Amino acid sequence: MPKAALHNLGCKVNAYETEAMQQQLEARGYEIVPFDQKADVYIINTCSVTNIADRKSRQMLHRAKKMNPDSVVVAAGCYVQVAADALKEDAAVDIIVGNNQKARLADILDEFFSGGREDVSYVVDISHTNEYEALHVDRIADRTRAFIKVQDGCNQFCSYCIIPYARGRVRSRRPEEVLEEVRTLAAQGYKEMVLTGIHLSSYGLDFENPESALTAGDYKAEENALYRPWLLRLIQEVSGVEGIGRIRLGSLEPRIITREFAAELAKIPKLCPHFHLSLQSGCDATLKRMNRHYNTEEYRERCGILREAFDNPAITTDVIVGFPGETEAEFAATRQYLEQVHFYEMHVFKYSRREGTRAAVMPDQVPEPVKAERSDKLLELEKRMSREYRKGFVGTVQEILLEEPAEIGGIPCVVGHTRQYVRAAVPAPVAGNTVKSAALSAGAGNTPDAAVLQGLTEGLTAPVRGRIVKARITGFLDEETLLAELIGEPG
Repeated sequence: MPKAALHNLGCKVNAYETEAMQQQLEARGYEIVPFDQKADVYIINTCSVTNIADRKSRQMLHRAKKMNPDSVVVAAGCYVQVAADALKEDAAVDIIVGNNQKARLADILDEFFSGGREDVSYVVDISHTNEYEALHVDRIADRTRAFIKVQDGCNQFCSYCIIPYARGRVRSRRPEEVLEEVRTLAAQGYKEMVLTGIHLSSYGLDFENPESALTAGDYKAEENALYRPWLLRLIQEVSGVEGIGRIRLGSLEPRIITREFAAELAKIPKLCPHFHLSLQSGCDATLKRMNRHYNTEEYRERCGILREAFDNPAITTDVIVGFPGETEAEFAATRQYLEQVHFYEMHVFKYSRREGTRAAVMPDQVPEPVKAERSDKLLELEKRMSREYRKGFVGTVQEILLEEPAEIGGIPCVVGHTRQYVRAAVPAPVAGNTVKSAALSAGAGNTPDAAVLQGLTEGLTAPVRGRIVKARITGFLDEETLLAELIGEPG
């Protein structure tokens, strides 16, 4: 039985595709081993979002060949798509597999080992295809939360981003295929489904006019197109699948948030009030150079719409510091804006020059020490705002999806997340340990409490993972974890 090892670099979409490729190989008879062990085949699903990601991809490919010089090293994914010629000349790489070819991985390896093909390059012109690649999974490593890829490609062409060139234009997965996968995963006990894609807000845009999705498009036309009902309809249909308790959405563009859209989302009880709205800068001049298709006032309005439609929703975002031309005044405007909007979490990135993008050749590139200083300031702001948001949950009752056992400050717990994706821990009684949760002492005679706590007492593995419980938030267990006491189960 040949041994294969896989390594993933990059985003949640890449992680989904790596899982799908692994399941292909397992079905074909491969034994999957950890990446740091000797294998016959190494598959690296590469990333190309920054020059640093390119370098990490190359490093992992070379590391694989060093671990076993006789192995077959497969480079797959985004870096392959934008650097195919260079990889063909790389002695560490035996096969290159671009995007929209990963579903053929097992067949490609069969061809290679049979000597049936001399050309070891499997790369299509991703910018001229409207075919959604048929990748499927029937299980996920995380037994509580499943990421479901529903969309690929992007038409936005932000000036700093290589992804439209690496992933191609918008391509959407048929709803019936999404639902089939969701049902399969729900039947196996997964409680939370996360719908994700390269540009999730564009889901369904290509269903109405596939050819229009192959161009950058008229952004005003896209804003008013029929793709919004397609995404909404998909969420509604997923919510009807028996067995799942939650639906979470991947990153959204702010333009998709209208009062009508938010009102319909709010009618879906399983939808988590957690929204990641990509921002990138709080300065209009910077947003224009980035080729983002909204301004700060529009973005602020969309956050307000969500806060009107949902009770205390978690709004998270991405911010790039040190974008070319960003002055001290522009950075100050961004910092002030972020504090005013007040996010639960911010992912702060120092601008990384990416060859092949317009931003890479823009004048007034910001020095690295300045980027680092600005990043530190925003990370400090993020830490404060995040704690303020978490603190607002103290004294409230929340639903927590229990995910894994952990020990925090010497206390055995079961850790999970609220619907807003705030980390929370329930102290758990364990055989041989005298630590008791507040619910254990306060819940005598309360049947739901007793049932839940009995499950916790019996072990912190299968009986606990995946269970959704109700708990009262009593404080903080550590800087990022709320302390909760069980009071029962939903319903």
